[in-house]
Amino acid sequence: MAADVIVLGAGIVGVSVALQLARRGTSVVLVDRRGPGEETSFGNAGLIQREGVVPYSFPQDLALLAKYALNNRVDAHYHAGALPGIAPFLARYWYHSRQVRHQAIARAYAPLIENSLSEHDILVREAGADDLIARQGWIELYRSHAKRDANYAAAEKVEKDHGLHHVKLDAKALAAAEPNLSYPFTGALQWTDPWGVKDPHALTLAYVQLFESLGGTFVKGDASTLSQTATGWKVKTQDGEMEAESAVVALGPWSDVLTSRLGYRFPLGVKRGYHMHYAAQNGTTLNNWLLDAERGYLLAPMNKGIRLTTGAEFTHRDAPKSPVQVDRAERVARTIIPLGNRLDAEPWMGARPCTPDMMPIIGKAPRHSGLWFSFGHAHHGLTLGPITGRILAETMLGEAPVISIDSYRPERFNP
Repeated sequence: MAADVIVLGAGIVGVSVALQLARRGTSVVLVDRRGPGEETSFGNAGLIQREGVVPYSFPQDLALLAKYALNNRVDAHYHAGALPGIAPFLARYWYHSRQVRHQAIARAYAPLIENSLSEHDILVREAGADDLIARQGWIELYRSHAKRDANYAAAEKVEKDHGLHHVKLDAKALAAAEPNLSYPFTGALQWTDPWGVKDPHALTLAYVQLFESLGGTFVKGDASTLSQTATGWKVKTQDGEMEAESAVVALGPWSDVLTSRLGYRFPLGVKRGYHMHYAAQNGTTLNNWLLDAERGYLLAPMNKGIRLTTGAEFTHRDAPKSPVQVDRAERVARTIIPLGNRLDAEPWMGARPCTPDMMPIIGKAPRHSGLWFSFGHAHHGLTLGPITGRILAETMLGEAPVISIDSYRPERFNP
């Protein structure tokens, strides 16, 4: 079987690449070992973070790093035995998070975020998925005056520099927005531009259905069998061998497994995360996506129930689950809002693919004809999927991309 392009990986990024190519009349086969969106894209906070113009950096404050070293927090957890293996990635991540470097990276990163909502909007309408979207932003909760005031000042700067919008909520306004909160927060901030997604997996599936309606094909297969042919690329699937002129590697945290076999060396790390759903207790309602800013967990009103999501876990990608952050976060969350029983048999875990300079890898493989890369989106895979798909599709088809991809090219790690 033949197509114009094989896209390897059916997470939100791979699905978006395949869909944007199909919207432009390209014949595409989307390949994954599992169903679409069943790995990292299955579980996340469900936010399209239009406000996220500044990528998450590695802490530079020594006092804060000392607190993290105690390894008892909700927002970050590490496996001590994994530290020697992941130390090179963390060192590079720390280096790129230094103020001057981080400011330059944020400037290069911002155009992706700035086009995130507009590209999702097009696909949501075409996919008929508006019922999955909540256009109400999200809220940060503050326990201390210091954290509140610092974040208020940072929000003012982001609004001035990037045209984003926020509302400061005092205790009365917060109680009106979330009447079931019981903790006396000092205040809150609502980012009004972002969207919430009530079921991220369902949104991925809606985009897959749109892709198939445009003639695209999804098939289960083994990305590790990718090999170059005289005219392009081929991969083995359950429906037989697929061949195409071009191939896109969009395998998320597993991308470096394949690319290293092809001779590339990407410093890809992972930040693992967990979620758990809870029933609402005694008629409790959660109206907004809420981040407990000083504890580092988020509560989201999903179709399945109230979803609690954790911060980052630093370890090897394939290490066994260790959902201690879920337990820590649950204990804190139950002090601010009534939560019922757990609805999942066990906590879900996913691995976010991260680069040390906090920007994704998007573009043509430097040393192979017809091979393209699209991975490393860290916390913003859901946010950046459609715009990534668009600029990669435009580049692959010889069009001028809506924004420059120069800052995201693979050559920055593989000259």
